[in-house]
Amino acid sequence: MTCELNPTRAFWLGHLYCASAQNMPLSDYAASQALSLADLLAWERRLSVQGVPVPPRCRPARFVTVEVAT
Repeated sequence: MTCELNPTRAFWLGHLYCASAQNMPLSDYAASQALSLADLLAWERRLSVQGVPVPPRCRPARFVTVEVAT
C-alpha cells in the first residue's frame, strides 16, 4: 500500500489531527465541523489500513466516580 497523500486523504487526515490536537471526541468534532461522524470514522480506518499514521483519538472516561451522601 502506498502512503502518498492526495488532496482527499490530506483533507480527512487534517480533520483527524485537528480533533486530536483539540482533545475532542470525534463525535463532537464532526458535529462542530458539519462532518459526518461515519465518514470521519471510515476515513480514519481507511487511512490506517493504507499505512498512513493517524493521530490517537480522545477517549473520555465513560464512567465517573460518584459518592452517595447518607
